[in-house]
Amino acid sequence: MLEGSVVVLSDPVILLLITAGVAVGIIFGSIPGLTATMALTMFLPVTYSMSPVMAVSLLMGLYIGGTSGGLISAILLNIPGTPSSVATCFDGRPMAERGEAAKALGCGIFFSFIGTIFGLVLMMFIAPLLAKIAILFGPFEYCALAVFSLSLVVMLTGKDMIRGLISVLLGVMLATVGLAPIDSAKRFTFGLAQMNSGFQLLTLLIGLYAVSEILNVAEHVFREKAVIREGTVTIKGLGFTWKELKGQIKNCIYSSFIGAAIGILPGIGGGTAGMLSYTFVKNRSRYPEKFGTGIMDGIVASETSNNACIGGAMVPLLTLGIPGDGTTAVLLGALMVHNVSAGPLIFQKNAAVVYGIYTAMLVASIAMLVLEYAGIRGFVYVLKVPKYYLLPVVICLCLVGAFGSSNRMFDVYCTLAFGILGYGMKKLEFPFPPAILGFILGPLFESSLRRVSQYLTIDPMSWAGHPAAVVLLLVTAALLIMNLRKIHSA
Repeated sequence: MLEGSVVVLSDPVILLLITAGVAVGIIFGSIPGLTATMALTMFLPVTYSMSPVMAVSLLMGLYIGGTSGGLISAILLNIPGTPSSVATCFDGRPMAERGEAAKALGCGIFFSFIGTIFGLVLMMFIAPLLAKIAILFGPFEYCALAVFSLSLVVMLTGKDMIRGLISVLLGVMLATVGLAPIDSAKRFTFGLAQMNSGFQLLTLLIGLYAVSEILNVAEHVFREKAVIREGTVTIKGLGFTWKELKGQIKNCIYSSFIGAAIGILPGIGGGTAGMLSYTFVKNRSRYPEKFGTGIMDGIVASETSNNACIGGAMVPLLTLGIPGDGTTAVLLGALMVHNVSAGPLIFQKNAAVVYGIYTAMLVASIAMLVLEYAGIRGFVYVLKVPKYYLLPVVICLCLVGAFGSSNRMFDVYCTLAFGILGYGMKKLEFPFPPAILGFILGPLFESSLRRVSQYLTIDPMSWAGHPAAVVLLLVTAALLIMNLRKIHSA
């Protein structure tokens, strides 16, 4: 069982890869427009020749570094480097403007570390228990779970439920291209042999998240932006006092639980976790009027929760094979490439990979803490790199990654097409996560539904022997009704 942990800790190459992954991830996270998801999609082809443990170690370093790196530009530029760091701007930037940039950065870095460790510990306890339950799942349960997950993503788009629903349906439609499950009938191939295998998850991810973002940033590449004046930012100690640390313990605990819980729910992500945590902490604070003026509480709430979300998002990925967000969707693709089947049996068939992930997360968290404290001055200069130098390199790497997935130019064309589609979705304010989840869960829902229909044809009352599926469907219906009533009354 502990073989994966031993491999990670005893192999200097893996330790170096994790550290390098964290460093690259921090840079991606700190540059507005470059996210942890983009970092993983670009480096996924690099892992093809690696062992499964080595591959996931590198990707976990990128994931953790990319999530935490967003706080740097959020505090110094008032521009969240990643969606997870939106709430960090609210109090981080006012602190920097008061000359407390070092304190704000130190607070964000330290509590990012605490949140990541909390999410890791929670994942280690919850994932095996959930896997023991999930191993009993059959077609009925998986069908209901897919409906629940897709409905949850749509509901969490708030008042834009219609846009969320359209985005989910778009993802499901894209997943139907190619050979059908069970009977292998050709669908929407238009007579092209290359369409028989359908679209690759990697091309969709790179197109929607990377190429579309590059097109979006390219619009404003020559516009003047705020210039960082804190070019000589230094940190003494952790950046804050022991008394201030003790005053944030309750805040940290609440935010950690909120972040981990949000991470477990499919398709929500760290951005929502940060906002919910910030709102919760503000509402229970004795001085809510100070939030937004530059206090530690806001930074602690945002950064603790969005990093705790990492461990939470890994729980459904490992135990159910359902990614919690776009970044874990890339991790799922990486596991598939290395013939590791995420799901309830992963703890039996690939325990070494699971424990490798646990250990890689721990090492990456420590590397993130050290590198961010040591490299603040360097990150400030990285933020000043002109986008017209950066974007051509990024798009070249993205297209090379798309080609490397199957060595087909067809995938490059698909990536560009999905990039244009994503650009249009961004302009029309259609969310990406529902489309990604629809693409991933569509085949699971379809194959499970067709098997369920076969069971019901033989025995119309066979559903009665699957109470878990019935409960999931009832909860889905109840949540949909509550959400619709809330929107209608608003």
